[in-house]
Amino acid sequence: MGDSAILILRLGLGTIFTGHGLQKAFGMFNGPGIAGFTQMLTGMGFAPAAFWAYLAAYVELISGIFLILGIFTRTASTLLFILIVVAALKVHLSKGFFLSSGGFEYTLLIACVCAALAILGGGKFSLVKKF
Repeated sequence: MGDSAILILRLGLGTIFTGHGLQKAFGMFNGPGIAGFTQMLTGMGFAPAAFWAYLAAYVELISGIFLILGIFTRTASTLLFILIVVAALKVHLSKGFFLSSGGFEYTLLIACVCAALAILGGGKFSLVKKF
């Protein structure tokens, strides 16, 4: 049963981050694209913003795909954990707890799932286990 739960967490989280990565990297799904994301990060004080935009967008995209496939699960989850904690601290913490106010509620949940997967690994239903 535990491996089935890991699969559900991997697929759900991987899909979320892959979608967000596609928004940021390529502007898909009404996303800002890399130029818009760079501009957003500039406004938040990240420097050099373009570097951080590319790094964040591709960490989300590639790590999301890795989670879906079940490869490098611990590494992907750890990188995503760091990314989501930075987002929580930089964007959401000052807005309180609840998501309805832009708070850190959602990022806390994502961070918990990332931490769990970093500890548990990909499970027996991961692509890594097939070889």
